[in-house]
Amino acid sequence: MADPRFFHRAGPFSLSELAEKAGAELRAADDATRLISDVAPLATAGAGTLSFIDNRKYLSDFATTAAAACLVAPAIADRAPDGVALLVVKDPYRSYALLAALFYPAPETVAGIHPTALVDATAEVAEGVQIGPYTVIGAGVRIGPGASVGAYTHLEKGVEIGAGSRIGPHCSLSHTLIGDKCLLHSGVRIGQDGFGFAMGPQGHLKVPQLGRVLIGSDVEIGANTTIDRGAGPDTVIEDGVRIDNLVQIGHNVHVGAGSVLVSQVGIAGSSRLGRFVVAGGQVGIAGHLTIGDGVQIAAQSGIIQDVETGAKIGGSPAVGIRTWHRQSVALKRLATGKGKESK
Repeated sequence: MADPRFFHRAGPFSLSELAEKAGAELRAADDATRLISDVAPLATAGAGTLSFIDNRKYLSDFATTAAAACLVAPAIADRAPDGVALLVVKDPYRSYALLAALFYPAPETVAGIHPTALVDATAEVAEGVQIGPYTVIGAGVRIGPGASVGAYTHLEKGVEIGAGSRIGPHCSLSHTLIGDKCLLHSGVRIGQDGFGFAMGPQGHLKVPQLGRVLIGSDVEIGANTTIDRGAGPDTVIEDGVRIDNLVQIGHNVHVGAGSVLVSQVGIAGSSRLGRFVVAGGQVGIAGHLTIGDGVQIAAQSGIIQDVETGAKIGGSPAVGIRTWHRQSVALKRLATGKGKESK
């Protein structure tokens, strides 16, 4: 059970309601009216709780779970213990995400401007907006209906926040336009100068950064991530992108819709990522590169050249994933002095 000091739980819900919400088949019709009051992992689930399994590594937990019900793929439904109601679905984890959000919905925005907030007279604040303590809202800022801005956050001149977006505490945004239903976690910095200099023996001359940051709708940006504004072209984050904590995105970068950037990814200026690119933790991408749609990049890889659509790559410098695995095996053989991989 989630700690009630931090999370508000809705429900209970009947299994028929949950099956409909998850797009799942309720294996036994007699279970339709059973009430479920919470969600929990297989190992700790108990009476009245719903769990899920999407990885065969947890089959032993599945076999002994005390959960009242479980989301399960058709291939392993027959391995469920007696007494567990089954919601059979192709993608149990995705269905679990839907149902967990049903039990634990995002906190509602409580409309109002805290008395300590400083809101410029020219700012346009729509109905239903929540503005937290000690926030600073600059001239010409626009905040859409139902949005919220956390404590100590600074929205500089001209920033726009779309409807239903949530900006966490201690964020700073400038030169930025954000779409609807975005989520920015605490400490996010967006729109600061890009790292651009005309270098020379007389000193490094700063190049004015004259672009913006354009962020689409349904984008999530993790804590302490930084996104520089463009130098002339804009920095662009398209719809549906998911960015983890501690990611650095340089000026003029374009991140395609649905892409996922995991913690400590760094992208140098003017690189362009296609749609649904996935970059694992600590990936580094050099500047002025093109990464095609659907590319998957293994953690800690270094990208120094363009990557074609659909490629799976790893290593530093990154190569095709199979080549990278062969390199790893060959290096291990060299290190052990054996002709075959050491066991």
